[in-house]
Amino acid sequence: MRTALIAWDYPPSPSGLSTAAREIAESLAAAGAEVTVFTTDRTGASQEGPIRILGCSVSPSSRLGGLRRWAAAGHLAAPLAIRRAVLREHRRQPFAVVEATNWYAPAVLLARHVPLVTRNSTPAAYSRAPGGSLRDRLDGRFADRLERAQARGSIGLLSNTADHARRVAAEYGLDPAVPHAVAGLSLPPAMLRRGREAGYPEGEGPVRALFVGRAEHRKGFDMILGATARLDAEARSGALPPFRIALAGVPPEDLPGDLAPSTRERLEPLGRVPEERLAQLYEDAHLVLAPSRYESFGLVYQEAIAFGRPIVACTVDASGSLFVGDTGSGPLARTDTSEALADAMRPLLAEPGERRRLRANALRAAGRFTRETLGTETLALYRAALERQGRKG
Repeated sequence: MRTALIAWDYPPSPSGLSTAAREIAESLAAAGAEVTVFTTDRTGASQEGPIRILGCSVSPSSRLGGLRRWAAAGHLAAPLAIRRAVLREHRRQPFAVVEATNWYAPAVLLARHVPLVTRNSTPAAYSRAPGGSLRDRLDGRFADRLERAQARGSIGLLSNTADHARRVAAEYGLDPAVPHAVAGLSLPPAMLRRGREAGYPEGEGPVRALFVGRAEHRKGFDMILGATARLDAEARSGALPPFRIALAGVPPEDLPGDLAPSTRERLEPLGRVPEERLAQLYEDAHLVLAPSRYESFGLVYQEAIAFGRPIVACTVDASGSLFVGDTGSGPLARTDTSEALADAMRPLLAEPGERRRLRANALRAAGRFTRETLGTETLALYRAALERQGRKG
């Protein structure tokens, strides 16, 4: 089967979407599909093993680059570039299926031209802070309409969990007759292997926590800042041991200017980090903070589990309850507040024995999602969607 995958970025770019795109592409290739990746983070063509990669970035000096400066309509710049690149290859040799993420609808202009499958990550609306300027609100509403149009124009849909499938079906008003499968994302085999082999930090020094993500409300970053302030006071009084929190994905400028100096000293904003550095951060961490209010899947949960690191998640996220709470890999904050997060963190900061107990649970839960299952489940959805499309035609 000749397939295409549309991605906003692709490794070595360090992002969750990039990691997911590579896992999808590699799993499809391992299952026997021919895979071409179209990515907007580069230009030119390259080959990585069996994967052909075609860049379709938009130059700031081009006409499409100028379009990006317009409110709302600027969201069409990348889909126009992607449409041109994909159709050029599709005319040369047709793709059986073209897959794209729902996030900001990169394939919205392709739905009428190719057999399109949408894999649902978290909708853009779930990551936006409330309020904002008039332009921000116009941009957001237009992006939501594009995502809805792409999903509704797809011959098949994939979601990472059953709960997420229900949420996006309601969000986009999807036709229940369109095939919609659940397929959990995998982790790179090298990361799984490194996680299995990683020891656990012992000895003197502060307790090291790790957060991986953006400084946004959906990720619970406000909860982390509030919990750090609460626990900082306890550590300074001697009620808790010293601790530090590494913030992978958060640049220094994203920290609020009014943070108390002692709270700021607990935080280490690292900005975007490459894959090798991220793996080292997991190895160095005693625990992982992932108090997201919503995750479509939660790659950070899976990465922390792969390294046997206790995870502090939040009960309001169904994926956190499923992958962290149900496996016993860590505590869940009872509400999405800084007080509740501090309560969940406190025993892990204070008690090495509790950290080791949860580490053992995490290691038992590791390796649940593989490239083999991801490739098999993805191709099964492709075939079901094509079969239904053939019957309709």
